[in-house]
Amino acid sequence: MNIHEYQAKQLFERFGIATPPGAPAETPEEAEKVASDLKTSHLVVKAQIHAGGRGKGTFRHGFKGGVHLCSSPAEAAELARNMLGYTIITHQTGPEGRVVRKVMVAESVEIQREAYLAILIDRATSTPVVVASTEGGIDIETTAEEHPERIIREKVHPLLGLQPFQCLKLARQLGFTGDQLKAASKLFGNLYKLFISLDCSMVEINPLALTKGGEVVALDAKFNFDDNGLYRHPEIVEMRDIAEEDPREVEASKFSLSYIGLDGNIACLVNGAGLAMATMDIIKYAGGEPANFLDVGGGASEAQVTEAFKILVSDKNVQAILVNIFGGIMKCDVIAQGIINAVKAVSLPVPLVVRLEGTNVEQGKKLLQESKLPIRAAANLAEAAQLAVAAAKGH
Repeated sequence: MNIHEYQAKQLFERFGIATPPGAPAETPEEAEKVASDLKTSHLVVKAQIHAGGRGKGTFRHGFKGGVHLCSSPAEAAELARNMLGYTIITHQTGPEGRVVRKVMVAESVEIQREAYLAILIDRATSTPVVVASTEGGIDIETTAEEHPERIIREKVHPLLGLQPFQCLKLARQLGFTGDQLKAASKLFGNLYKLFISLDCSMVEINPLALTKGGEVVALDAKFNFDDNGLYRHPEIVEMRDIAEEDPREVEASKFSLSYIGLDGNIACLVNGAGLAMATMDIIKYAGGEPANFLDVGGGASEAQVTEAFKILVSDKNVQAILVNIFGGIMKCDVIAQGIINAVKAVSLPVPLVVRLEGTNVEQGKKLLQESKLPIRAAANLAEAAQLAVAAAKGH
């Protein structure tokens, strides 16, 4: 789950992380009021979308940039008027872009220099790691590729946490001196407390700024949360903006289904993440392109299977569906009956290929055959992929 920048700012304030004051607005009038309440002529208006590159983004109606400085509430209102309700396209949104439904109006600061700081989970060791760089305000991927020596990594002990000496070490490596060392170290320590307390999988500050007044502040942030830990944080769940998510993923989450949309034309319905990955791989190997990742889990009900089919056929790019089920906890005859009932309920407009294996597989195959429905049964996964690819091509 992701959150907006203005929401990240609220979390920063909650954990004592220095950040300029600001608030969201959904109308030009609200933007003007927020700017007036800040009582400063140093203002910035930022489009709020779940994607980076806003500053260099372009709106469909021709307006340039999703981040603008201004000096008065009237200017803030005019900038908001040019952003709200319009689609912005950045290098991270893709050509379809994102509609801006909120802007954030905040106090701007005079920046002396910028750095980069993130805390994330190192997948190799399954422990937190701090990633930092003196090159802030730009794509960290570019820095890592062109100047890997400028990337700082500090491993964090999973039980001891980020220690004060590590915070001080990082501050020095990022070029902070004097009173800045203390301010930066405090910010790093509080950021780690936030990371652990809220079950984050990533917190990224870019840029981490040193102002001309000598303050160390977080100017922009990106958060990712561990979905498995969200039940502990209802206040974070309330921050979810479903308008920024794929409608199919939102619908799938209502029925405890794991769905990720892709660019292909062969839909996949499987039970288990590993099986899903293998299914997508073999579709590619057979010359096709997977349209999604849809995992119904180990104990899916008939209702879940029906909803899964509804989500799959809602994608107009789908030309065939491949169901690949390994019956362990979920028996093949039960899932076969669920598939039959789902096909009848949804009236599938595209070919359906089914591969079953595991407990009660023969009973499951018999049910599919006796249903007289246009379901193509496959003997194994390789055959299933070949059938699905051929069906998607119209053969």
